[in-house]
Amino acid sequence: MPCHPPFHVLTGGPGSGKSSLLAALAQKGQNVVEEAGREIIRDQQAIAGLGLPWHDPRLFAELVLAWELRAHRQALTRKGPVLFDRSLVDIIGYLRLNDLPVGEHLLQAVRQLRYQRQVFLLPHWPQIYRNDHERRQDAAEAERTCAVMREVYVEAGYRLIEVPRMSLAQRRDFVLQCSGLNPSPAYENAPE
Repeated sequence: MPCHPPFHVLTGGPGSGKSSLLAALAQKGQNVVEEAGREIIRDQQAIAGLGLPWHDPRLFAELVLAWELRAHRQALTRKGPVLFDRSLVDIIGYLRLNDLPVGEHLLQAVRQLRYQRQVFLLPHWPQIYRNDHERRQDAAEAERTCAVMREVYVEAGYRLIEVPRMSLAQRRDFVLQCSGLNPSPAYENAPE
């Protein structure tokens, strides 16, 4: 098994357009893995569970960890590259944002289960940011989240590529070109 499987990560603060971008990449035929957090929140709300970020952040982080471990393992069985909406590294950022300790088991998972070295960072974008039933953070917290994700990915040995604020199609093509999945002449001079 290669040290860095063909797994590409999209990260950033909430409401920066990651889910929309991931959907656009899926429409282009790419293998994708959706964000764990939203699904866990929906599941926990449906059963009146305790694993909600605003109720028990530690439990929520453990549920996300279990989800991400399984997602990584399942992605290894897929043919071709896979694009992830967040990764194990984001859990470290979440814990840091909440002033909670990062367990050795999480650090071990981040060391063992790797993604492509370049990670796509979607910066906070106030014009598109919206709250909903699963996203309760305000814009300031969303911006802080982006800054923390930048820090934790660099600390984990990843190189960030900031995705420009452009149309969804342009962002999709930018990610495809920079990841080598679908080179596009429009982005011949994309940042390294």
